[in-house]
Amino acid sequence: MDYIYGAKIEADPEGGFLVTFPDVPEAITSGETMAEARASGAEALGLALRGVAAMGRPLPKPQSADQGLVSIAVAPDTALKLAVVEAFAQSGISKRELARRLNKAETEARRILDPDHPTKLPVLQATLALLGKEIVVSVRDAA
Repeated sequence: MDYIYGAKIEADPEGGFLVTFPDVPEAITSGETMAEARASGAEALGLALRGVAAMGRPLPKPQSADQGLVSIAVAPDTALKLAVVEAFAQSGISKRELARRLNKAETEARRILDPDHPTKLPVLQATLALLGKEIVVSVRDAA
């Protein structure tokens, strides 16, 4: 589960840079400088993917990253939340069963699965482990 998507960054005729994502058409933003465009792109990408997840739709698979586009990753907290939502959807268990397995109230399980509700790292890690996933951290050079 990688949350790195290819972005098309091009000069905007009105100034700055326009950022779009072929695999996530809902994510459109801009920035005055290339650095601002990349940062805005990461934020817009995360918001769009959380919106897709909140609607219960499957997340688009990143397929355009190798087509001469700029790779942009979502923020780590967003990536972990999206991973939990995806792993839960693939698990086939109910929210009630997830809550039981986590030894938490069902309302808390619902918050864990809410893409827009902040959840602390230990809870996300425990939930992913319960769903058969592990977190692997990767650090790369900034653009």
